[in-house]
Amino acid sequence: QLQLVESGGGLVQPGGSLRLSCAASGFRLDYYAVGWFRQAPGKEREGVSCISSSGGSTNYADSVKGRFTISRDNAKNIIYLQMNSLKPEDTAVYYCAADPFQAMCVRTVVAFGSWGQGTQVTVSS
Repeated sequence: QLQLVESGGGLVQPGGSLRLSCAASGFRLDYYAVGWFRQAPGKEREGVSCISSSGGSTNYADSVKGRFTISRDNAKNIIYLQMNSLKPEDTAVYYCAADPFQAMCVRTVVAFGSWGQGTQVTVSS
């Protein structure tokens, strides 16, 4: 079974940067799209970014465009989310997700069957 583990979260000041990592095991991710999601207290889980299986197509939520960059290293079976110019409203638990049948880039929760445990990102002065 596909398993995902996020890492790289932490506490940063506004304007700072973090790079999140999502390591996969069980399957090679070469054939699967991967999505990054986040959930803040009292809010629904939100699709932040996605990347296609080949890495040739990406998509971002309007709130993070120009600040976040998703990428993948298929040789290492790792997906990254580089987050720059962080704002307090970016504070949330961040999750990565994948599915053996998902190859297209989407930011929909129901499209993914495998989820990581999440990593906390806190942006505060």
